[in-house]
Amino acid sequence: MRWLRLAKIWLVALQYGLDEFLLGHERFRWLRPTARALTFWRDLSTPRAVRLRLALEALGPIFVKFGQVLSTRRDLIPPDIAEELAKLQDRVPPFPSEHVLGTLERVYGRTVGEVFRSFEREPVASASVAQVHLAELPDGTPVAVKVLRPDIAATIEEDLALMQMGAWAVEHLWSDGKRLRPRDVVAEFEKTIHGELDLAREAANCSQLRRNFLNSPLLLIPEVYWDWSSSEVMVMERMAGVPISQMERLREHAIDIPRLARAGVEIFFTQVFRDGFFHADMHPGNIFVATDAANRGKYIALDFGIMGTLSETDQNYLAQNFLAFFRRDYHRVATAHIESGWVPADTRADELETEIRAVCEPIFDRPLKEISLGRVLVQLFRASRRFNVEIQPQLVLLQKTLLNVEGLGRQLDPDLDLWVTAKPFLERWMNDQVGWRALARRLRDEAPFFATVAPQLPRLIYDNLRNPAPASSEAVQELAAAQRVRNRWLVVIAALLAVLLAVLLRRSGL
Repeated sequence: MRWLRLAKIWLVALQYGLDEFLLGHERFRWLRPTARALTFWRDLSTPRAVRLRLALEALGPIFVKFGQVLSTRRDLIPPDIAEELAKLQDRVPPFPSEHVLGTLERVYGRTVGEVFRSFEREPVASASVAQVHLAELPDGTPVAVKVLRPDIAATIEEDLALMQMGAWAVEHLWSDGKRLRPRDVVAEFEKTIHGELDLAREAANCSQLRRNFLNSPLLLIPEVYWDWSSSEVMVMERMAGVPISQMERLREHAIDIPRLARAGVEIFFTQVFRDGFFHADMHPGNIFVATDAANRGKYIALDFGIMGTLSETDQNYLAQNFLAFFRRDYHRVATAHIESGWVPADTRADELETEIRAVCEPIFDRPLKEISLGRVLVQLFRASRRFNVEIQPQLVLLQKTLLNVEGLGRQLDPDLDLWVTAKPFLERWMNDQVGWRALARRLRDEAPFFATVAPQLPRLIYDNLRNPAPASSEAVQELAAAQRVRNRWLVVIAALLAVLLAVLLRRSGL
């Protein structure tokens, strides 16, 4: 079966002239005349980027998804291809309603009429992995029912295996392949697509994001109805709004478009830096705007199959990099890269700083509103090659989302200044991380540990003072003296911890 799939991929590649990408490599140029003679029947007048996009759409959902992710890796691919791949959307024909009803009856063990008061057979949305139908629960609650495509998992597993083969070839045939870590990129993509194949996991993502933004003035997330959800079916609150791409309709509903653009930036940075958990598929098809009186102007997010997470370390270094860019502090950008481990530890900070300055200065001389933060990061990725900067797979989704947010924001408001909008938020976040509030928060988080350890500290200090190390030599005597100094500091620290713990417990009402 895998060989049949490989044959289809090869035929589609030939049809759209994708072999030209391979024949452009110096190792295979000698095959170009023969290949052109054998494929004289093809029309290659269409630009290569358009042919690549059409080929990915013809190959199916996994390749569409991978093309979407690849469009963000502008350090890997030329700008014309990146721009064209960014147009990939999950617009695929719906699968028959008989398959939908069959899945629902198998999952619930009952007929659809026994599960829902009403169920619309025609889908309202159809994507590469699932499609959505409108329905009503037995109590009349309007819901949206997302149903996984039948047999999609088997096709995707075959395609992922072929992608791993391709990544292995890139890593071994291209001189820059190991640094770009294509197998890691495919592995990261594999985790992402597996997340989309499990609707129970998507439901959990939705629930987590809803909890993070509960009562938010900026963003609405649908509620998940867990009693009707499974790994193949997700039932959620039905949301009503206008697609964000339909700006004329938004204006008809008196939506403040520039404010909407700024709110999108704030939502993105809130997800990334406050929560470390962000919606990573924010193309216009997944975003609506509420127009009802109670929620007018709020974003509505849908489709939670692709979510990104960031560790506290990643959050910290990203914030430092962004702020350093804003302040044109290239030395701090360089040192942050070294401290984070994104470049080899023996990299000279002054040399990396010089390279970063050469990239950024021509950009910063332009008006701020014309500067693309996403493109600045892309330029830095390209400039970083000679410093052997390893691409961080966990940041691929973040870069994709940042480019989506910036593009969407400027589509809404061409004068949107992402830098000015984001800078105050990042400065507040950094102050929260390093100031007194951060210290108080961390102490509060560690309070259960302190409550366990603090009562033992006096006994441990007493035992240490009562049984000092034997002083059998001069070196040991010096060690014992140093130990006595440390013991005194331990007493002071224990007292401070006790005071802080008492304050925290009092404030917590314990």
